[in-house]
Amino acid sequence: MKKGIHPENYRLVVFKDMSNGYSFLSRSTAASKETIQWEDGNEYPLIKLEISNTSHPFYTGKNVLVDTAGRIDKFNKRYAKKN
Repeated sequence: MKKGIHPENYRLVVFKDMSNGYSFLSRSTAASKETIQWEDGNEYPLIKLEISNTSHPFYTGKNVLVDTAGRIDKFNKRYAKKN
């Protein structure tokens, strides 16, 4: 493994899936201005995710459409049949 190419500032971070509320604690170098209190009582930086393995259809086996940015509404508005 080459020296000096990997970051040194790994720290514990909470990742939260905003579509279903699932959270998990992991190590990361991702920057965040928000913090959250974790189950162990400590406060950690919070990284918000739009989708994770608990909400992605490939991993859950459920075909659930997640519309976090209003994409479906934009599509329907743009391509709706005009009477």
